[in-house]
Amino acid sequence: MVGAVARNCRHAPGRAQRNMKTCMIGAGSWGTTVAAVMADNVDVTLWARDADLAKRLEATHENDRYLPGIQISERVRATNDLAAVCAESEVVVIAVPSHGFREVLSAAAPSIAPDVPVVSLSKGVEQETYLRMTEVVADVLGRKDTSRIGVLTGPNLAQEVAEGQPTASVVAMTDEDTARELQKVFMTRTFRVYTNPDVIGCEIAGALKNVVAIGAGIAAGLGYGDNTKAALITRGLAELARLGIALGGDPLTFSGLAGMGDLVATCASEKSRNRHVGFELGKGRKIDEIVAEMKMVAEGVKSTRSVLELAARAGVEMPIAAFVGAILYEGARAADMVPALMLREAKPELHGMR
Repeated sequence: MVGAVARNCRHAPGRAQRNMKTCMIGAGSWGTTVAAVMADNVDVTLWARDADLAKRLEATHENDRYLPGIQISERVRATNDLAAVCAESEVVVIAVPSHGFREVLSAAAPSIAPDVPVVSLSKGVEQETYLRMTEVVADVLGRKDTSRIGVLTGPNLAQEVAEGQPTASVVAMTDEDTARELQKVFMTRTFRVYTNPDVIGCEIAGALKNVVAIGAGIAAGLGYGDNTKAALITRGLAELARLGIALGGDPLTFSGLAGMGDLVATCASEKSRNRHVGFELGKGRKIDEIVAEMKMVAEGVKSTRSVLELAARAGVEMPIAAFVGAILYEGARAADMVPALMLREAKPELHGMR
C-alpha cells in the first residue's frame, strides 16, 4: 500500500491556491486521509492529540496507528500545537468524534479567526445537547452567521480513499461561493466533490446511517442474506429521510451521496466500523467487549441515543433505530430485531417515506 495516497495527489480542474494554509484537526484514519487528499491542492497541517504520533507522522509520513502501511504525502505536515496550527489557517477542518468534538474545538476556538470557514468531518450528534456538529461549531465559536460552517460527507471509507480508489463526496455549506472554493480544496482526480447547500440534511443523513448500519450488521451477524440487507437499507433510508425532512432537510439530499450513497457503503462494507459492531452483536457478543477491542470510534454506538431523542422531539417514528437503541442500551436480544420488524403493523410503503 506504500505510496497509495500519493496516487490521489494529481492535479484536478479548478484547483485552489497552492499557498492557501489549511489545517486538519484530528489524526484518525479519516482525518489523516482527507489531509492527504487536501495536500494535492493546498498547504495542510495535521494536528494530532498525541504528541508522539505527531512526531512519527512528521518523521515517517505514515500514520502507523490508524493507517498502517499507507504512505502519506510529504506535503502533509504534522504537529501537536493546536493553537499555532489554527492561528495560521485559512480553512479549518475538524475530524474529531462527536463525543470529543466540543472539547477539542473549545481549545482551538481562541485561535480561529471569525471569518475562517470551518468544515466538520464528524458524523454524529452531540449526546448532551442533541446538536449537530455544525451547530456545535457555531455554539463554541459564537457565530451568529453560520453560512461558512459546513460538512464534508458521503460514501467515503477511509481505507479505500487512502488507497486512491475513485470516490465521490459532498461539501455542504449555505454560502455557495465558499462551498465552491472548498470544492477546489478537496477535489482531486480520484476524490470527486459536489456542493450542496443542505447542511441539515447532509448531517442528519451522516449521523443516522451509522445507526442503520449497526442494524444491517446485526442482520448479517445473525446469518440473514441479501434480501434482508436490502430491506433494512431501504427502510433505513425511509427513517433517515423522515427525520431529516422533519428537521428541515431537503428531500433530494437523501437520494444523493450524503443519503443513499453513504447508507449503502456503510451498511454493506465489511470495512465499516458501525456494521462491524452490529455484526458482532448479531453473533451474540456484548457491546462493551466489542467497543473495547476497537482502535477507532463507531459513532453509531454513542449517537443512537441522541438520534432517537431528536426523533422523539420531532414526532418521527423510527423502528429500526429504536430497536438498535434497545439492543445497545437496554439489553434487548439482537436475535429479536428482524422478527420484531417483520411483525410490525402492515402499512403502505409510501406512508413510511413521509
